[in-house]
Amino acid sequence: MRRLVVTGREGQVVRSLLERGQGAFEIVALGRPDLDLCQPERIEPALRQAQPDVIVSAAAYTAVDRAESDEETAYRVNAVAPGEIAAAAARLDVPVIHLSTDYVFDGNKLAPYLETDPVGPASAYGRTKLAGERAVADATDNHVILRTAWVYSPFGRNFLKTMLHLAESRDHINVVDDQTGNPTSALDIADAILTVAGNVLASEAAPLRGLFHMTGSGEASWADFATEILTVSAHHNGPTATIGRIPSSAYPTPARRPANSRLDCEKLEEAHGVRLRDWRKATAETVTQLVRESAAGKSL
Repeated sequence: MRRLVVTGREGQVVRSLLERGQGAFEIVALGRPDLDLCQPERIEPALRQAQPDVIVSAAAYTAVDRAESDEETAYRVNAVAPGEIAAAAARLDVPVIHLSTDYVFDGNKLAPYLETDPVGPASAYGRTKLAGERAVADATDNHVILRTAWVYSPFGRNFLKTMLHLAESRDHINVVDDQTGNPTSALDIADAILTVAGNVLASEAAPLRGLFHMTGSGEASWADFATEILTVSAHHNGPTATIGRIPSSAYPTPARRPANSRLDCEKLEEAHGVRLRDWRKATAETVTQLVRESAAGKSL
């Protein structure tokens, strides 16, 4: 069986790959202490020992606000380490799939972003992730860079789980309504990665490689997303609350969020035949699972 080695152990995409991938690939999650992204000299030996057929660079420094005051660490994890992973992939003669973000854009465009649009990150997190994209592309031609956004899942910490948790103790929650994006299930990301991995292993065709956007279908504001989450929750007798729609100015954060995080994903569909589900359908699936688990005694 082909072996897919993914960086990290606890991230949403890693856990989703472990849930979705067994059968199509042997999924090996490689994280600390075996693989420490802050120790670049240990990256290649760890990957070489894991004997991958394909590498997925998923682990990242994702504390967006903390990165504003700790950009050096974010740069080591988000830029230096992916470059080392891609260089190791080149020496091992295997493809690398690297996950990136909508934060490489400034968010000022009025339409969904294309892969060819100029980048202009407005935060330390965005700058370090953009540097990581460039490091991967410089290290090997046998790469796929997948930009995604607004990721949620039944695992770890994310916006969807936060809304459900807050609704357990609040009747009203204020949520930003002037930032728009594509809510994206990590489980759908995992399914897409498995398809892309299979494609690049089966063919050396250049159009299968390069930079792609990959998000859930459809768009929403954060307030729209929160409303859908709690509407589905209420339908299953889970926690619910009313949503107050507020501007970003009413919820200041150290890092500026893009007002427009929407990504155009047609290139990925054309090259790889991958189109992620409508965000409402995927959201309903995750909320339903979490509410049922909560009713069975598992904490949100």
